[in-house]
Amino acid sequence: MDLKNACRMCLFPLQMLYYIVRASLFSLLPNRRKDLTKEVVLITGGGRGIGRHLANEFAKQGARKVILWGRTEKCLKEAAEEISLSGTECHYFLCDVANREEVYKQAKVVREKVGDVTILVNNAAVVHGKSLIDSDDDALLKSQHINTMGQFWTTKAFLPRMLELQHGHVVCINSILSQSPIPGAIDYSTSKASSLAFMESLTLGMLDCPGVGCTTVLPFHTNTEMFQGMRVRFPQLFPPLKPEIVAQRTVDAVRADKAFLYLPWTMHALVFLKSFMPQVALEEIHKFSGSYTCMNTFKGRT
Repeated sequence: MDLKNACRMCLFPLQMLYYIVRASLFSLLPNRRKDLTKEVVLITGGGRGIGRHLANEFAKQGARKVILWGRTEKCLKEAAEEISLSGTECHYFLCDVANREEVYKQAKVVREKVGDVTILVNNAAVVHGKSLIDSDDDALLKSQHINTMGQFWTTKAFLPRMLELQHGHVVCINSILSQSPIPGAIDYSTSKASSLAFMESLTLGMLDCPGVGCTTVLPFHTNTEMFQGMRVRFPQLFPPLKPEIVAQRTVDAVRADKAFLYLPWTMHALVFLKSFMPQVALEEIHKFSGSYTCMNTFKGRT
């Protein structure tokens, strides 16, 4: 090993300590927030749930234009009218993100009719909510195509122009289940784990791309119709998140250019414990929290 590399190895632990201390200090200080007044925001799954709240929050915080993608025209139209009444220009387009050709086609339509998308929010998701043995094969494929592959198609459609402009942001609404799966949501947990790997890789790939950032949001169970009927054993200790709070924190994280956001902050502890605890201890945590049975009453979205 030459002297230069030996010096790098010796300095590496000090560098890591410096970055940890710096990040800790910055987290205590108010950050300068990104101005949204020139941003064109596209949200997949924007007609309802977290997506609809995100659309309203981006509009509230000054986004110039909001674009909604989804599969249900009635919901998209209602959401677009609601946002337009607040004074923000809003458009909606029918698009199934699982369909690659449809994504590319609608992306072209968006560029021609609305303009360049500068903030892409990959929010669209579905959950089957059954065990592997009880799951329908087509439903399993649908989860993977929408929750994971849809991100590939939308990001490939809009990221090149962001890189060309040296201005843009890619957002993923993920889930804590990507790092701490539960029985009964094997399709959702698997697709979100793949989605997280996608975003981690994309975020690292953007390090040398000035003006383009990434944000991944990993919320705990959120009180939306998609997870209707899901139950936790101690709701006082683990209350479901409100979708409007998830939306507010997400937009704030985008404006602060934050790479990863765990909601609530206690989810950091869960990920940390999982990194070193034995499997038997993790199983006891799942039994204590009731995650083995939380999907037994799952109804989901009709």
